[in-house]
Order: sequence, then structure tokens, then C-alpha cells
Amino acid sequence: MNVSRKNFLHLAAGAVTLPTVWRLAWAQAYPLRPVRIVVPFAAAGTTDVAARLIGQWLSERLGQQFVVENRPGAGTNIGIEAVVRAPPDGYTLLMTDPSPTIGTMLYDNLNFNFIRDIAPVSLVLRSPFVMVVNPAIPAKTLADFITYAKANPGKVNMGSAGTGSTQHVAGELFKMMATLDLVHIPYRGGGPALTDLIAGQVQVLFLPPAISIEHIRAGRLRALAVTTANRFEALPDIPSVREFVADYEASTWFGVCAPRSTPAHIIDKLNREINAGLADAKIKTRLVELGGTVLAGSPADFSKLIAEDTEKWGKVVKFAGIKPQ
Repeated sequence: MNVSRKNFLHLAAGAVTLPTVWRLAWAQAYPLRPVRIVVPFAAAGTTDVAARLIGQWLSERLGQQFVVENRPGAGTNIGIEAVVRAPPDGYTLLMTDPSPTIGTMLYDNLNFNFIRDIAPVSLVLRSPFVMVVNPAIPAKTLADFITYAKANPGKVNMGSAGTGSTQHVAGELFKMMATLDLVHIPYRGGGPALTDLIAGQVQVLFLPPAISIEHIRAGRLRALAVTTANRFEALPDIPSVREFVADYEASTWFGVCAPRSTPAHIIDKLNREINAGLADAKIKTRLVELGGTVLAGSPADFSKLIAEDTEKWGKVVKFAGIKPQ
């Protein structure tokens, strides 16, 4: 009886540890087949380039292809919903910017709730916008611009990459906090808006550094401020908006997410590998060339940022009465 009982206890202990051993083995084995990274924008933009850099790094580190799939449309909702509806097994990921945190308040009939249905994996990059004006505007500084806009209510046009875009809400936040009456002119993308700014059809834009720096240096645009809380390393002589408008901050970030209920060991493995990539000198340099700073961190850090931005941009959308077009 004693021998049988002893054998039984050994077997029982083994049965208890098997699931743990299996989970550890599965975590080590992932991925066993190619992984797709959905980008809810067209190819060649910052989100797409960041996804391809991280995808290449993960392919080399984990021994499987991480393939970028562009799914643009409906203000990023098509691509995001494709990820939300995918099996939560680590084989479908999302590289996104803050657009879905804006869309939560902007769209009334979404088939998903971004905070509820997405598992944050890792942040990658944070980038400011540069507030730029056509040189014909008689404003050398942001203080000059505020004075000029207050003296000409409803006569200064503010372009954007589209209604509800990150550029748009950055501008609306500035209007709200500086109490200015600027007329929003939405475009179908940042390229057409930039063309019209240079031509003088609109007077001010909030642009990513990667797009604006060349034009600033060539004198085609005048930079008044950057939108992050602190000055931007690539434009050290340009002040932040916050130096003139207390507590203003608007930036765009890029990060990797997965469907809700993706196993924690997969999330943690991806987070570790992405953070290792962000510490790699070559990737770090390439990401900085995109006009931002590396933003490593934990899934919890990313989750906190998503929640904060959802609340922040929701207030701006409501205050400005922004409606999707």
C-alpha cells in the first residue's frame, strides 16, 4: 500500500507539472509558421516602414517570416478589425499609431472596442509634429502666430491629412488650448496638404518631422514649434508649443498589438524581442531617421498610454465636434 501510494503521488505531481512544462515548451517554440503584421495604412508611410524594420528583426531572431500586410481604409478601421477578428494565437499582429484611440470617439458604429479587444505588445517609436507655416505668414515665432490668428479670426486655414487624423486632432488641441479660430481644411493625405501649404492655399499644418525637415531647411516652410513636451533633438532650435501654451502636448507613437486573449507568454516573448531590437544600433538609427525617438517599454506601459490617449483625444473630438467624412 505504501509503495502504491508513493507511486500515485509521483504520478499526480507529474500530471500537475505537465501543463506548465507544455506551456513553456510552446512559448519557446513560437513561432512555428510565418506571422503577419497588419498595417492599417498604405505602404511607404512611417507605420509601414516601422513595421518592416521590426518584422525583419523578428524574422532574424525567431526564425520565421514576419510579413507586413497593408490593409488601409475607413480611418484604419479595416485593418484593425482584421486583427481583432483574427485567432489570438500570435500569428496576426498589428502595427498602429494613435488613430484607433481617436476613432473610439469619432466613429459611432464600430464593430470593435480597441481598448477591450486589443492586447498591447510593445511600443516602438514616438514622434512629434512640427507646426509649420507658409513663409508668407507674418509670424516669425509661435507667439507672433497666436497674435496674428487672434487678429484674424476665421481667416487662417489649418490643413490636415484628413478629418480625425492625428495631424487634425493635434491642431484642434492647439486651437482649443490657445483659444484660436482657425478653419480646418481636410485633405486626402498629408501629401496634398503639404503641396497646398507650400502654394499658400492653407497657412498652417502639423507635419511629421520626416516630411517637414527638408522643406524647413530649404526655406519653403517656416517651423514655429514642435508638439512634444520637450524640444526635438533633430530641431534643437525650434521651441515646443508648451513653451507658449501651458501643458500642451501632442505626439504620435507607433506600437505592436495583438488580438485580445493572445497568450501572455507570446506577448512577453514578442515584447522582449522587440525591445532587444530597439536597443540595436542599426535599428535605433533607422527609427530616428523616421523622425522620432525610440520608445521601448512593457505591455503595461503601452496599455497605459493607449488609455490616456483614448481619454485625451476623445475630449478633443467632442469639444471640436469632429465628425467622420
